[in-house]
Amino acid sequence: MTVARQPPERTEPLGPIPRELAAVMRPELPSLLKEMASEIVAAIPEYGELLEGPNARVIWVGIEQNIATFVDQIAAPAATTSLRDEICRRFGRFEAYEGRSLDMLQAAYRIGCQVALRRVRTVGKRYNLSVTVMLAFADALFAYMGDIAELSREGYQQAMTELGEEPDNRRRRLLRRILGGTTVARGALNELAEHAGWPLPQEVTMVALRSPGLPARAALDRDVLVDFGEPDPHLLIPGRLDEERRTALEHALAGCRAALGPTTSLDEAADSLRWARHTLVLAENGVIADRPLTRSEDHLLPLWLLGDPGLIRQLAARHLSPLANLTPAQRHRLIDTLRTWLTTRGTAAQMAEALGVHPQTVRYRMRLLDRAFGAQLSDPEGRFAIEVALRALQLEATRRR
Repeated sequence: MTVARQPPERTEPLGPIPRELAAVMRPELPSLLKEMASEIVAAIPEYGELLEGPNARVIWVGIEQNIATFVDQIAAPAATTSLRDEICRRFGRFEAYEGRSLDMLQAAYRIGCQVALRRVRTVGKRYNLSVTVMLAFADALFAYMGDIAELSREGYQQAMTELGEEPDNRRRRLLRRILGGTTVARGALNELAEHAGWPLPQEVTMVALRSPGLPARAALDRDVLVDFGEPDPHLLIPGRLDEERRTALEHALAGCRAALGPTTSLDEAADSLRWARHTLVLAENGVIADRPLTRSEDHLLPLWLLGDPGLIRQLAARHLSPLANLTPAQRHRLIDTLRTWLTTRGTAAQMAEALGVHPQTVRYRMRLLDRAFGAQLSDPEGRFAIEVALRALQLEATRRR
């Protein structure tokens, strides 16, 4: 249960704790942090995964900041807590995005408080602190825990309001099950959908979003499934987008960065989202046009060619190997000529105009290419492989610029 306290901005200073106690406590903080984390993970195994997952660094910094701010307030009771306040609200928001109640987070706060009390008793004996100081410290620590619990509750409630979902987040859990990458029996999925009040569609369209600048939940249609959890927020839209739905979506996403995945079957929703996320990356890197709502279907070739950078390098190494021993300048000129020939199949004069060189230069380069590649240029499969490698390299060069 949340500790009922006044909002943090009205909290009184910590009380009659000697400011010198801050200097005594600071050397304890690194080992105290480890002890807190160890006991929290032992009591709440779910947090063990978080402290080792992709967001681990951010979470560790947040915990460190919480502890350091308490000690800072002992040294300077009027010191600002704005960074701590924002971190605690983010912790609450994260719990909402993960589809959990606040019980686990508040249990973690209580465990951290207990570990800190144990440590200060040890420190108190070492420095012969009086009973009065120890009691004042305990009182201040419980008050501090109440403040951070209240801040997290504010963040949690704000996130729940934005998400517009019921407290147990059934729809977000359903969305994560759909995208989970594991086979789920259709009967079980139907049951989950029924509990969430969301009829399972045959087809879905995924939307990848880039924070900050996420849309308000109220601006989206009620049947859109939403997961604003970082680092990759996204939406699931049931069915295909007709003109009315597309207009409504563009209006809701005004000011956001988003990419629309291809419409797929429900079983392939994770593929649609993966392609949408890749589309966002290509747009951000300048490979494709960057629009407020970019459609993956308009850029399937770049998505395919740049889907595996390592494979691109292997493809180029294999099919462009006849040019490997040339100088970079020679290689660049011959690749430009080869790409122009494969693209236009034009005469020497036409290619010369496109390349900005003399026709005789084109003829000379083509003789070099014929000598280097031999039968590959007359073989349809070999020619196709060379063209794919050249197109992929051209797109990769655009991405690196």
